Amino acid sequence: MKTNIKILGIYGAALFGLLAFRPLEEKKVIVIDPAHGGHDFGATMNGIQEKTLSETIAKKIKALNKDSNIEIVLLRDGDHFMELSERVSIINNLNPDLVISLHVNSSQNADKNGVEAYISSRKDFHEKSKENAEKLVNNISGDFLLKGKIEEANFYILKNSNCPAITLEVGFLSNAENRDYLTSESGQNEIAAKILESVK
Repeated sequence: MKTNIKILGIYGAALFGLLAFRPLEEKKVIVIDPAHGGHDFGATMNGIQEKTLSETIAKKIKALNKDSNIEIVLLRDGDHFMELSERVSIINNLNPDLVISLHVNSSQNADKNGVEAYISSRKDFHEKSKENAEKLVNNISGDFLLKGKIEEANFYILKNSNCPAITLEVGFLSNAENRDYLTSESGQNEIAAKILESVK
């Protein structure tokens, strides 16, 4: 009996040791960069400004996140202008798993509709960026936003961020249906939830 107790004690101590020294799972860090800000309104239509929509949706993504293994970092939390170089400097200091530069589109063609994404052609992060872009476009598109293109682009944040990076356009302000969806509470909540689900 004593021997059995001793053996159980040894196993217990060994198990405790394994659990005590097992490295904790690192948090997944996702940077959301709400486009424009301050004097830079971005796309505008009927008094609606891209800078406001991108910030509103970004804040909803952060508020919806209840997963302790995911940290959502907002580059802009308030209506102020940030240089692209300042944004990239913060991104590279954070060294995140992914950065999403969040935009709203506009076109002279009022029929253009949907969600689009852009990634860099840089080989080091191309595949991971493309994989995340496809997941985002697939998840966000649906009844209100058509599934749009994923293309390579030479945008400053894409080419200078030392991590997978995506410019995400979540609809067209110039399209009446997209605009109604983007400016509604339910539409913004749905877009935010779908973005959050896509990065988990």
